[in-house]
Amino acid sequence: MDLESTIHQFRKVDAARADYPGEHLAVLGAGVLLLLAAGRSRSLLARLAIGAAGGALIGRAASGTGGIARLAAALQGGGWTWLRR
Repeated sequence: MDLESTIHQFRKVDAARADYPGEHLAVLGAGVLLLLAAGRSRSLLARLAIGAAGGALIGRAASGTGGIARLAAALQGGGWTWLRR
C-alpha cells in the first residue's frame, strides 16, 4: 500500500462515519488554542508549526458534513431564512 491509497482509505472511513455532537466546535476550539499558543512562542519554527496545525484544525472544523458546509447548504436550500435577514 502506498501513501496516497492509505490517505484515500482514511478519508473514505472518515466520510462514512457519523458526526459526534459538538465535534466541529471542539476542533474549532483546539485550533484557536493552538493559534494563541503559536503567538506566544519565541521560536519562529515553533510558531510556524503550531500555527499551521491550528489553521488546519480550524479548516477541518469549517469543512465537512457537520461544519460550515451544512450551514451553506441550508441557506442555499431555503432553510433557516431567519439567518439571511
